[in-house]
Amino acid sequence: MLTHADLREMQNKSLKMQSWIRQQTFSPENVKSLRRFSSWEVSELILGMNQSTFRGRLASDPTLPAGMVEPDGRQRWFTLEEVNMLRRKLKVKGKSLMPPRPKGRAFRTAVANFKGGAGKSTVALHFAHAAALDGYRVLCVDFDPQATLSHSMGLTDVSEEQTVWGIMARDLVKQTEAANAAPVAAASGTALPRRSIPSSITDMGLQDLRIADFIQPTAWPTIDIIPSCANAAFVEFASAQYRHLNPEWSFFAAVSRYLDQLPDDGWDLIIFDCPPAIGYQSMNAVFAADMLYIPSGPGYWEYDSTTSFIGQLSEALEDLAHGFGKTLSADKVSLPKVFEDVRFLLTRYEPGNDLHRAMFDAFGKVFGDKLAEHPVEMTRAVEQSGRFLASVYEMDYRDMTRETWRRARTSFDQAYGEFRGTMLTAWDNMNDRQS
Repeated sequence: MLTHADLREMQNKSLKMQSWIRQQTFSPENVKSLRRFSSWEVSELILGMNQSTFRGRLASDPTLPAGMVEPDGRQRWFTLEEVNMLRRKLKVKGKSLMPPRPKGRAFRTAVANFKGGAGKSTVALHFAHAAALDGYRVLCVDFDPQATLSHSMGLTDVSEEQTVWGIMARDLVKQTEAANAAPVAAASGTALPRRSIPSSITDMGLQDLRIADFIQPTAWPTIDIIPSCANAAFVEFASAQYRHLNPEWSFFAAVSRYLDQLPDDGWDLIIFDCPPAIGYQSMNAVFAADMLYIPSGPGYWEYDSTTSFIGQLSEALEDLAHGFGKTLSADKVSLPKVFEDVRFLLTRYEPGNDLHRAMFDAFGKVFGDKLAEHPVEMTRAVEQSGRFLASVYEMDYRDMTRETWRRARTSFDQAYGEFRGTMLTAWDNMNDRQS
């Protein structure tokens, strides 16, 4: 017979091992740091320049960052800050190396599927890193209490108050206070007294936190994150209680309201990593997103699960559109939820596997041009990236054969390239409609 006490003991044992694993995964100080990038990577893979041209530009302009030169003088290594300085100063054939950035607020993408192991965190991590290398400023939001994305970004000590749960609890207090203060609410008798908000929330002072208090830096200078932690799983139980306390609270729009308060020029892209379930957190992610990116493995059961996911998500969004039988307030919230685009992406794909090719064809027949043309291939480098909580972009190609690393990077580059093209088109359409 086992109880919660036994589970707690198991967790304590696991935490001790977790500390050792982090030492092997990150640095001895348990702090993740970003490696430098070689002049070959910077010129050809990041800036898209010929190596000879790149070296010539460095030699002719002493104001450009020179990087760190190896003892033998054969190779230079640049920090991402130096790469971005090069991007701002250099031009190729008279064209800027800065990425296109439509006006308006940051574009939001939710990477979602309730099938565990579909590759959500892997895709979110790699897209964030690829976008940063592309010159974009990225904000990640980890909605998953498993916190894989947060751990991969180097955050291991996170309190639940600074997660999506804190954002939702803060929103509950502010929305309830606003309703109580509104004369129409008092006249209609729908206002909730202040004491109806649990002291477990109000005493924490979440309502007094600033917008920036939920956002933490990462090892990547142009990537920030709203992290998650195991205790954030409490949000699924707490949110049900909060809705009972305040039936007028439009819970599904809490994170969207929070993101709307961010400065338009603070970030370019916002990427959500969703939990493997349809719940309060995932519905907040979906509702706040401009685009859905749905990863799936190439097997039949994963296809079946993905089909169930979009069906259940459709039903959940339909319930929101009708206000759960008009019991839910949708004040200042646009319903039904509209997405700029929805895309499907196969992960862990093996080109030589007959079943995988057949499933790719099946996905294509069903979803048509909504299926990404370039699946994420399963390679040894991709396996290692998951094992060591690092993206292919963070891994040093000298730790393996360059061809192995290059193949994995090419797969993610192609997947990100499609994502970027889809995103920019959707972003322009969104801005055209709002202007």
